[in-house]
Amino acid sequence: MKLGCSFATSLQTPEHIRIAEELGYERALCYDSPALYPDVWMILNQAAERTDRIVLGPGVLIPSLRHPMVTASAITTLVHTAGADRVLIGVGSGFTGRLALGRPPVPWAQVKHYTEVVRALLRGEQVEWEGAIMQLIQPDERFGPALPIEVSWGVAGEGPKGTGVARDLGAELFRITAPEPDFPAQMMMLIGTVLDEGEDPGAERVIDAAGHGAGLFLHWAVEHGVIDELLGEAGHTWAAAYDHIPENVRHIALHDRHVVGVNDIDRPFVTGEVVTAAGLALTRDQWRDRFAELEKAECHWVHFQPAGRDIPRELEAFAGAFHR
Repeated sequence: MKLGCSFATSLQTPEHIRIAEELGYERALCYDSPALYPDVWMILNQAAERTDRIVLGPGVLIPSLRHPMVTASAITTLVHTAGADRVLIGVGSGFTGRLALGRPPVPWAQVKHYTEVVRALLRGEQVEWEGAIMQLIQPDERFGPALPIEVSWGVAGEGPKGTGVARDLGAELFRITAPEPDFPAQMMMLIGTVLDEGEDPGAERVIDAAGHGAGLFLHWAVEHGVIDELLGEAGHTWAAAYDHIPENVRHIALHDRHVVGVNDIDRPFVTGEVVTAAGLALTRDQWRDRFAELEKAECHWVHFQPAGRDIPRELEAFAGAFHR
């Protein structure tokens, strides 16, 4: 099992990726959610200029956010800077990238078709989109690397449809819940923090670094209608804290500081007991037990998403736990 990292993309992410490479992380993915974060492709290209080995990519693209030609052109630019062997393109149906805009995820059939179109463009083929024929026709090496371009792909799919698309595309499967049995290549994203010896899970540093994970559970449960399954009665009480916000703009409040911190509405509900129960604040030995469980479940990669005010500390502590 190998170690990667994922970032809620910030203006500091290129430097954090440089640090991650020094710490032994082999991949770095950046979230694509324009309502919350800066442009993912600009940040990835800056990271490529600062690093030598680490694999880079968006994790994950949402088809509705960009025309496939725009995505294909962005990929050629990142390939020019980093090299095709250092590029991994993740795609998905849209959690934050869509829901923060007040829109539902796109259908999985659309995700699959979009990916196939982008791949065809990178091979230099003519493809039909919206009733017209298009093709990447960058004239020479002054405008982009030579075609065809082959890069690695991943699909963020939690249910059977997303898993099926990943299988059909021959892509790696990205998960945040649990590994898929017998899937050829898959990654689990992990959120939380490594506790210092004797550290209180309710300490401000811990809440700053790991509390966003508890908010993630609430946001997922509310927007997918699974509060009872994930959070029970306490989840309904927590969700009710948003009831005073008009429904047509509630999604904006719900995604305030999504996966980067704890917003003011969520803060009273995010306690040391909550982060402990959610498995977000673990000792080094407890994290190692978690890694062993994932490896036994045939997980090939773990990706750590750091957060809080001291991301270098989070990256170093997690890498230390992983590498023993």
